[in-house]
Amino acid sequence: MARDSVKRTTGRLNAPSADWRERALAGGSHDAWFADAPCLHEIRVDGPFEAGRKPHRVLAWNAERLKHPDPSIDLLAPLAADVLLVTEVDVGMARSGNRDTIAELAQALGMGHAFGVEFIELGLGDAREREWHAGESNRHGLHGAGILSRCPLEDVTLLRLDHDGSWYAGERNGERRIGGRMAVIARIGGIVMASVHLESHSDPAHRAQQMRLVFEAVDELSGGGPAIVGGDLNSKSAARDDWLDDDIRERLLAEDPSRRMNPLLHEPMFEAAASFGYDIGHCNDGAASERLRPGDPLRELGRIDWFMTRGVDVGQARTIPAVDAAGIAVSDHEILSITLRTD
Repeated sequence: MARDSVKRTTGRLNAPSADWRERALAGGSHDAWFADAPCLHEIRVDGPFEAGRKPHRVLAWNAERLKHPDPSIDLLAPLAADVLLVTEVDVGMARSGNRDTIAELAQALGMGHAFGVEFIELGLGDAREREWHAGESNRHGLHGAGILSRCPLEDVTLLRLDHDGSWYAGERNGERRIGGRMAVIARIGGIVMASVHLESHSDPAHRAQQMRLVFEAVDELSGGGPAIVGGDLNSKSAARDDWLDDDIRERLLAEDPSRRMNPLLHEPMFEAAASFGYDIGHCNDGAASERLRPGDPLRELGRIDWFMTRGVDVGQARTIPAVDAAGIAVSDHEILSITLRTD
């Protein structure tokens, strides 16, 4: 797998028009559409940032489209993070109110941000979202990941982990997308940090390949120095299709009932992390990071979101429930938090 890095920054993304998205939906080559979309080859960076500030508390969160902005703000504000590594955020998607969710979140929290486009969405989303938002339309159709920060962001990079067109054919949940999984990387207060989202329709070997690309890109900026990698690593200890097969699922859990909560022995990405000098134990508390949404069928929950740290002193690691004041889920992922001891 070859790395594909984007370093061109902009204050305003060049989003594709509705006509462009309709033409892409009608067919053609994924690679041609990918090359023709400027927003896939740039990364938006916008302040404010506080000069000289160093990170103390770092969060990582898959915000599940940021469909619930106000409860998310209420949840995050008291945590007083210096940095938030955020994945699954929308810009101009009907399912999230056609809002610029990451910019609005950053503004509400008084933070600057970097945002990279993971996918141009050609439809309304997954099966439930297509049902809930039938008849609506996307303003921009952008979905991606980023970093919110009070500290200045330097050497901001969008790292493409793949763009092979696997989502374009609509074989995955019926979603039609242009793009691929990615990470947003930046130097923050002398620490290189990466906000990562690995492919969900994958297996452990593929996830390990993607993580090696992340580690290599981080090393290019850090020279092997202090680093924090965090995000949704989809570390489900087996291939996605295996969990959907009842017989295989039963066998997997019989072999190792704890594999969803403790996938380290089944996911070679963790061995790769160790080979690059990353620690796992001190920056994760071992709690489940998946959360059932209202209406979801009961299933085994696991830890699929992680921090990996190198060359930093972690004082506390927590997994924080992603619920509103009434205890209702605002995302299907919990929030990960670490505090850094500083001199």
